[in-house]
Order: sequence, then C-alpha cells, then structure tokens
Amino acid sequence: MILPIRTSIWPRRTPYANYILIAVNVVIFLITYSPVYHPYTHEPIRVLQPWANKFMLYPVDSAWYQLITYAFLHSSWWHIIGNMFFLYLFGNNVSDKLGTGKYLMFYFAGAVLSGLGHIAIERLYGSQSIIQNVPLLGASGAVSAVIGAYLVLFPRTLITVLYWFFFIGTMEIPALYFIIFKLIFLDNIISRTLYVAYNAHLAGYAFGIAATLILLATGLVSVSGFDLWSMIKQWNRRRRYRDSVAGGFEPFTGRQAVKQIKVKEVKKSPAQREKEEKITNLRREINSRIVQRNVSAAAELYLRLIDIDEGQLLPRQHLLDIANQLASESKYERAAKAYEKFIKHYGNYEYIEQVQLMVGLIYSRYLHQPEAAMHYLKEAEKKLIDPGQLRMCKQELEKLQS
Repeated sequence: MILPIRTSIWPRRTPYANYILIAVNVVIFLITYSPVYHPYTHEPIRVLQPWANKFMLYPVDSAWYQLITYAFLHSSWWHIIGNMFFLYLFGNNVSDKLGTGKYLMFYFAGAVLSGLGHIAIERLYGSQSIIQNVPLLGASGAVSAVIGAYLVLFPRTLITVLYWFFFIGTMEIPALYFIIFKLIFLDNIISRTLYVAYNAHLAGYAFGIAATLILLATGLVSVSGFDLWSMIKQWNRRRRYRDSVAGGFEPFTGRQAVKQIKVKEVKKSPAQREKEEKITNLRREINSRIVQRNVSAAAELYLRLIDIDEGQLLPRQHLLDIANQLASESKYERAAKAYEKFIKHYGNYEYIEQVQLMVGLIYSRYLHQPEAAMHYLKEAEKKLIDPGQLRMCKQELEKLQS
C-alpha cells in the first residue's frame, strides 16, 4: 500500500479557492448523504437523499447541469475523504500557480470534461453502465484534472509517500514518476475493479495535462523553467544539438565541419586522487542522509565537503534543505553562504524571493552586515506576494535604513 502524504513545496499565497472547493464539497456531502442498506445483503440500496438523485450524471439522457452537480456528490465517507485529501495535497499549489479565477474555471472544466469523457468511452465500448443507465457521482474526475495540472507545473518536486507492506516507512519520489506510474498507470489502468469510474479519472488526467501544457505554451500561465513544458523544450534543444553534431557539422551554423580534437590524459597526483575520492564519498553520504530524511547529518557532511572544496554544488532541493537546517541550528554564516550559492546557481527557482528574504534577514539580524542584508531584502521585495512576508521585508528594510 502506498499513500502520498506531502509535497516538497508550499504555496506562496493562501489557496482560498481550493479551501472553498473543499468546504463546498463537504457541506453538500453532509446535506445529501443518506445511505439505506439492504436488510439481508447489507449492500447500499440508496446513498443519497431522494431529491439529490437527479443531480448525478446519467450516461443516457443526462441534463446539462449534471455535468457540474455530479462532481459535488459522494457515495460514502471514504469517497469524500479520499477525494478531498488529494484535492488538498495537489490543489493548493496548483491554485497558487494559476490564481483564484483560473483555478476555479480549470476545476469546473475538469469536472465537465471528465464527465463527458466517461460517457464517450462508455458509449464507445457499449458498457453495462450505458445499458443500465448507471449514474456517475464524485469529484474524482475534477481532482484528476488538478493532479494532471500538478504533473505539468511541478514535475520535479518530490512526493513523500507512506508505504506499508511487511514494514512501514516513507520515501520521496519525483512527482513526474509518481503521478504517471502510480496514480495513472497502476491505479487506473492495471488495478481496475468494478464500481469505480476509471474512465472519468483518465479523462480528467488527460484534460489536466493537455490544458495546462496549452496554458504554458500560450503564455496564459507563466513558465517557471522547471515545469514539463520547459523540460520538453530542453529535450528538443538537446535532440537538435545531437542530430547536428552527429551529421559532422558545427551545431549552430550546420556548415563548418567539427574538428576532431585529441585530449591528452592528465595524470593526477596521489593527493588529487585522494581528494576526489573524499569528495565522491561525501556526496554519496549526503545523498543517502537526505533520502533517509536525516538532514542534520547531511548538513554536517556538507560542511566537511565545502571545507575540502568550496565550489561543490549539490542538487537544488538538497542544497535548500541543508541551508534551512544550518539556519535552524544557528550556524548563520554557513547558512548564508549556502543560501547565496543556491541563489547564484538556482536563480530560476519559483520561490527564490523567499530564499532572498531568508538570507537578507540572516545578514541583518545575526551577522550584522547591513549592505548585504539590504541587497537581498530589496531583491526579495520586488517579487514577494505573501502579505506577511512582504510586511516583514519592508519592516526590516526600514530598520536598516533608519
């Protein structure tokens, strides 16, 4: 059993739109849910109040309004809890990225398109649900669209998953792989069972991925440099470069032949080889500690690493986690250097203004270097959106300027 429990990023602004959707779903569930069970088989004969039945989506002779209303009805406590948990987990960051208006329109469009996709696929294959006019209900299709949007917007973030088989533990998996292989392929294609509208889920995922790629490609949503659209463009550039080089021409003009250059092997001294071996071992140990969520030990190993070679650079999330750990341990000078290295090499990070605010506060409050503090605080002030963080930044600047 595998269950995602958190993501490695947090929204910059309070995702009110997502909270409202969750609240509305819960309230409507409490109003409409009224299970009646068969006295002998104990199977549900009815799950909704009789007046609410007309708001489910019927695959035959459906009314237009049912394409929206069905997404706010649920058949059990586990149904509503599961859908709202996934909406909270993935929807908060998508809501933050799209903004309130776009997110609400996206959510409702996801509900409509997943419902239409379900009906179209059922009719195409002549399923029993069409013959018996079995109604559809639940927010799963709309939530799948939101998860598809998360896949496109934040593919490189890490999903912490809780697993339990013979033992219980947690591990981190990149969102790209977790959503594609676990949520889409395994849960909705391989492990299909009765009484679950998998076709609605798949239609929701397809809509969420396609629509978000279009939003990024057309500039209606800002490109971060770390989203799936940017990854596709980077892959295409590498492909074109490889094709150009493989043809024996200069990769930019395509006319001048590439000269073959023989590289002479440089012999390394025993001291150099020993240093490189220490660096390799330390980097391997740091990665191992991060995977084990032992960031404190990883931070100690990082300090040993940069004592050997100050130019060593860790992967983005590893470096940020270690910088945060050093700050929490009051190792402010080392933390500031780690944050500065992060800003220098990962300046396209979508929440870079929060890192700039952090290093500015460290230089101002703990290291007493006002010039460095003002530099980072002014950079953060230009991009900060969260009212509380912006207020803190301005107050610190006023204090430094007084």
